[in-house]
Amino acid sequence: MLEKGNRANTLHGILLIVLFSFAAFYIAGFSFVKELSLSPLIIGIVLGMLYANSLRNRLPETWVPGIKFCSKQILRWGIILYGFRLTLAQVAAVGGPAIVVDLIIVTVTILGGVLLGRLLRLDGDTALMTSTGSAICGAAAILGAEPVVKCEGYKTAIAVSTVVIFGTLSMFLYPVMYRTGMLGGLSDTGVAIYTGSTLHEVAHVAGAGNAMDPTDTLGIAGTATITKMIRVMMLAPVLVIMSFVLARRRRTSDPAAAKSRITIPWFAFGFLGVICLNSLLQYLTGAATVREIPLNGAIEYLDTFLLTMAMTALGTETSLDKFRQAGAKPFVLAGMLYVWLVVGGYFVTKFVLALW
Repeated sequence: MLEKGNRANTLHGILLIVLFSFAAFYIAGFSFVKELSLSPLIIGIVLGMLYANSLRNRLPETWVPGIKFCSKQILRWGIILYGFRLTLAQVAAVGGPAIVVDLIIVTVTILGGVLLGRLLRLDGDTALMTSTGSAICGAAAILGAEPVVKCEGYKTAIAVSTVVIFGTLSMFLYPVMYRTGMLGGLSDTGVAIYTGSTLHEVAHVAGAGNAMDPTDTLGIAGTATITKMIRVMMLAPVLVIMSFVLARRRRTSDPAAAKSRITIPWFAFGFLGVICLNSLLQYLTGAATVREIPLNGAIEYLDTFLLTMAMTALGTETSLDKFRQAGAKPFVLAGMLYVWLVVGGYFVTKFVLALW
């Protein structure tokens, strides 16, 4: 992709995505955008989609390899560096209940989403991507699953759009349910675990947690975020399991592929390795939080930029025609999973805490 003869054109494509990503960061800094908790990743995919439906046909096709480089290689490095946001100490801080609830939510959401996708006669890749995003950590999980599922870029973009819509809705719904007493059956810790284990994006969890407990005096905001981070850690084992299952399914459906190698998501192991490294750095430096570990702030900023580049590149492969082709089924599936997360997640949390 970066061969000598094609290097200049490839770099043009990368530079285009970099410029869009800078614009996404700039727009994400607007006050009204911050209030909606829309990250640069989401802004980036919107800009990419605007480009796909306007200027895409007017720019050289020789730039496409550079764009694909951002949606493939840059994406993998973004997922690996995402591990610097997490430490093993965060798991220990919340304990068993959060782990059990997260495990149930992730497992049922993915398996249930795939089954519902079949009932809706929805494309298998779109159903799996949508379910993975709803189950783990929204856009970041969908980006992580993309190299494993190997689906078309527009399917990734559709899956991202579903979790953005329902995740943003949850960010406003959960504080309302908390204030009106609809979550009265849960303790403050239970509310935090429920919030962290069922909301889509990390930003959505932070927004809802702060709305319910602005000063974190009840421990809702902090515990919800940690619960969410435990859920994020489950991304790596999910990708490994997904890789083996998909490889087996492809060999069954295509005998010619029987001798093909299983695609191991090595970047998932890199993600886990970085978490362990970050945990060691926290111990050696005595940092109280992840953000206080030296250079972590800069690494997180760089990582967000890399993921924004990947999201923008995926957006450039998404035209309105492909959305029309997909129809309403992906959003129907996401809506059904959303009901499960809001209602089922409440009872799962209540049940696990009662047994603990």
